[in-house]
Amino acid sequence: MQHLTPAEIVQELDRHIVGQSKAKRSVAIALRNRWRRQQVTDTLREEIIPNNIIMIGPTGVGKTEIARRLADLAQAPFIKVEASKFTEVGYVGRDVESMIRDLTDLAINMVKQEHAKAVEERARAQVEERILQLLVAARRPPPEPTGSVSGMIPVADVEPLEPALETSEPVLRLVSSEELPDAEQTGSSAEDAQELERLRQQLADGELEEELVELELATERSPIIEVFSPLTNIEEMSINIQEIVSGMAQQATRPKKFAVGEARSVLLQEETQRLIDHDGAVAEAIDRVQESGIVFLDEIDKVATSHAKAGPDISREGVQRDLLPIIEGSTVTTKYGIVHTQHILFIAAGAFHISKPSDLIPELQGRFPIRVELDSLGAEEFVEILTRPKGALIKQYTAMLGSEGVELSFTPEAIRECARIADEVNQSAENIGARRLHTVMSTLLDEVLFDAPGLEEKKVRITKQYVRDKIQGIIEDEDLSRYVL
Repeated sequence: MQHLTPAEIVQELDRHIVGQSKAKRSVAIALRNRWRRQQVTDTLREEIIPNNIIMIGPTGVGKTEIARRLADLAQAPFIKVEASKFTEVGYVGRDVESMIRDLTDLAINMVKQEHAKAVEERARAQVEERILQLLVAARRPPPEPTGSVSGMIPVADVEPLEPALETSEPVLRLVSSEELPDAEQTGSSAEDAQELERLRQQLADGELEEELVELELATERSPIIEVFSPLTNIEEMSINIQEIVSGMAQQATRPKKFAVGEARSVLLQEETQRLIDHDGAVAEAIDRVQESGIVFLDEIDKVATSHAKAGPDISREGVQRDLLPIIEGSTVTTKYGIVHTQHILFIAAGAFHISKPSDLIPELQGRFPIRVELDSLGAEEFVEILTRPKGALIKQYTAMLGSEGVELSFTPEAIRECARIADEVNQSAENIGARRLHTVMSTLLDEVLFDAPGLEEKKVRITKQYVRDKIQGIIEDEDLSRYVL
């Protein structure tokens, strides 16, 4: 983050999001402040708390996308939750602390993936050596019998209990590292050294990928436990239940045959997990959550209530009260340990069509000192959204149809017509922002997407007249446009 100034953060966000300069500016400052806090002395660092942000604007203007792209830039644990899913304690619904537990789970997976990439080369090399040692041991001729022991029946006189395996491929059994012959025994002779190098070369050339090996796979039989309870905070009960059940599990192994190529991937996963410092990864993930975690609270307006309005929304104010300690700073118990929330950045968002930010309880309003109002999108912004971002809709459809060999192109006039139609429908019906472009584009290209595999003419050019012929009739029928667009 020291290399990303607020201006550079805004530039990165501009690559994916059109407009909303005020919101981008606010989140860029908030993200930079997190790095600045890390440079402060320890005594003052704990006193600096993040300035949580509440974004106000209609749906489809980029609120969620801004928060998600911000987390990608910071490589920070990020979770998006719907405030309307939570209820206060005592009502059916999710406990607000569950979002911190979910954020911790995501962070641990993120850190473990990073650690796995760091040890991947080392694990791959060790897997190759394990396979090589196994192949060498399997090709070593069996020892000559030294004679029968008195009182025992010769082997030749005994009928085999099981028929021999009818295959021309050698079946190899993977043994533990303790059973493998050590390097001194394997390379004790020049012949063994030559055989080892020959197998190494064949393995590198892919000539041994079809040889069969037998892996001893660990299986774990855990008892099935079902919990029936009227309590709403079942998640708290399940924090340690997995640890209890794991102690009751029956450990066993079962052999299974794999080709060398398949066995390599199984062993690579096993070796990677063995090389990862799991305790260190958990500690790093918890620290990352506490210092750089981001929680995006969407639909915050759905828990705002007006005291003058009566109705069944008796738990909404309770959700706000439950959110207060989490946002201000408290401790949440997870199955990995205690997580402190005072330095987690909370970004709330809502359309506030019916309610107002002032309908939130005063204490919660104070937890979000920065308020940013996002602008509604019009036809000019829609033109940019269709063409400029890295993942623009036109680029997406062009790439998808390209997989069928169809070359799709749009004239500038056709793009402007699509933007105009989306803006017109937003004004006459519900304003869903840029999401309207998805419905317009899918309706426009419905025939091409359906017939693409059998098209004789593989070049499809979308013109302004083509757009009008496909969509204008739907727009003029107001009732139909409400259902289709």
